[in-house]
Amino acid sequence: MSTRENKIEKKRLRSSYFTSTISITLLLILLGSVGLLLLNTKRISDYVRENIIFKVILKDNVREVDIYQIQKALDAKEYVKETEYIPKERAAVELQEELGENFIEFIGHNPLLPSIEVKFLASYANNDSIAIIESDLKEFDQIKEVYYQKNLIHTVNENVRKITFLVLIFSGFLLLIAIALINNTIRLAIYSKRFIIRTMQLVGATAGYIRRPFLYNGAIQGGIGALLAIFILIGFIYFLQNEMSGIIRLDDLQILAILFSMVIILGIIINWISTYAAVTKYLHIKTDKLYN
Repeated sequence: MSTRENKIEKKRLRSSYFTSTISITLLLILLGSVGLLLLNTKRISDYVRENIIFKVILKDNVREVDIYQIQKALDAKEYVKETEYIPKERAAVELQEELGENFIEFIGHNPLLPSIEVKFLASYANNDSIAIIESDLKEFDQIKEVYYQKNLIHTVNENVRKITFLVLIFSGFLLLIAIALINNTIRLAIYSKRFIIRTMQLVGATAGYIRRPFLYNGAIQGGIGALLAIFILIGFIYFLQNEMSGIIRLDDLQILAILFSMVIILGIIINWISTYAAVTKYLHIKTDKLYN
């Protein structure tokens, strides 16, 4: 083979290596994004549950000092995440903004009552727990009622369960698709080196000796693709934490460590297995098939 042909062949191999690495990186980004969603599924569902507002309506004649004591007592409950006192004047202003008119002038007085908006912890944001909590709140004589939409609570919990199940199924399909695509990418890369494999066989190289450099390069390629995918995922997470504050964060080291480890392990293992299968195929293929 001439020097010019050697250069062309090396250029072709480098191009093949670069293309397959980029393809693997893109697929690992896809898997990493799905993994990020899976790892944050519980946090997202908890976020939704914990942002459902329950209104503790107080009686009209309750002093503000007593209201703050009730709020402090509620904050101390194990099922309460946070509370916010809404004076009747503020409630009137908010309602006027929603209605777009001054209803107080029409009625002649403010009919609204003071209230405390309560957000429960996710594990208590269900109808059964809330029914028990309502009984517990009856110890306060100043509380008139607890208002919340029972149908909304039931719907939210049902949808969270359904979405979690669908995300798991979707993630499984994406994993299979990504594995298949990575496998095809590796097969195409090995296909361009099929004559090198046959030449090594002809000079007496064993199957293990032939596989070794391919497996090593496959693992390295998977590792490089994984590192590139991680850098892009970090940028993706940085963007998401600004849009989804409190759900996805760059400072959540445990989730990030699991996610990035998963990307690296999948990148190396899938590449290694695909490379092994592709090289083995061309070790046993007949010579006339190499030209197809």
